[in-house]
Amino acid sequence: MRALLLSLLAEILPPNLTRVFFTNSGAEANDAAIKLARKVTGRPEIISTYQSFHGRTISTTSATCQAKHRDRYSPLMPNYRFVPYNDSKALESSMDENVAAVILEPIQGEGGVRVPSEGYLAEVDNLCKKNGSLLIMDEIQTGFFRTGPAFITGSCGVKADFLTMAKGIAGGFPFGAFAMSETVVKKLYLGDHGGTYCGNPLGCAVAYTVIKYLIDNNISGNVEEMGRFALDRLSLWQKSYGNAIADIRGKGLLVIVDFRSEDIAKRVKDECLARGLFVTQTQDKGIRIFPALNIKRDELEEGLLIIENVIGRVVN
Repeated sequence: MRALLLSLLAEILPPNLTRVFFTNSGAEANDAAIKLARKVTGRPEIISTYQSFHGRTISTTSATCQAKHRDRYSPLMPNYRFVPYNDSKALESSMDENVAAVILEPIQGEGGVRVPSEGYLAEVDNLCKKNGSLLIMDEIQTGFFRTGPAFITGSCGVKADFLTMAKGIAGGFPFGAFAMSETVVKKLYLGDHGGTYCGNPLGCAVAYTVIKYLIDNNISGNVEEMGRFALDRLSLWQKSYGNAIADIRGKGLLVIVDFRSEDIAKRVKDECLARGLFVTQTQDKGIRIFPALNIKRDELEEGLLIIENVIGRVVN
């Protein structure tokens, strides 16, 4: 079953990422990528970004730049630097011979669905290569067709050294993975990483079944179609409720409605829940819309109508 899963992943991963190691979670995948990046380069420093989220182990918490996820766990791990997201000049100024890797979400998810400007990811890739640093793309939230393509990394032509995966890989079953380039693998040896339950048969079977379903049922096309429909509908909300909605942004079925106050967002969340619709309040003022990838149009319309009616009720 592990071999079948590896073959299936090879069909959708960026072509330069030829080796895969299975994990039990996304945090574990990021933790391993950070550890191995330091081993491969012989350098200590990792650069992450403000508002990032990379996990809840002590290492990945240290790589996460949000006070609410960091401050209560001090002392944190050393040798992490932070720069503004979507700012390649700030990243360039932080680069030096001590930087082992940059860890980056192609779209910041928990940080507020921050979509970078066109060309930013390619600029980060170029800066890493110029500095001799590795690039870790954290696609734990965006991977497996959440935004349309299997992985944003592949769709934008970035050649990352590591790509971390979880969440959608097994449809809710605890499973994860990270993919590596041959350049990285050549500097790794037996025993550099391992785990008792990594690549367990049940996890591989679940992941294989989920990914095959996603491919065979053209979930990519459904996400792109439903994502366009959702964003078109949400753009009308901004015109009607501009006094309450500050911004709407996202890609595919990873979307956020940013309100002008935390109080409005909380009232919308609570009222949606009272009407049987679960939404997530993100970064205080945001309501994240994060539906199933195989959602049908009538289901999406029903959910959006509930949110729209709630916004109207709260605003008026």
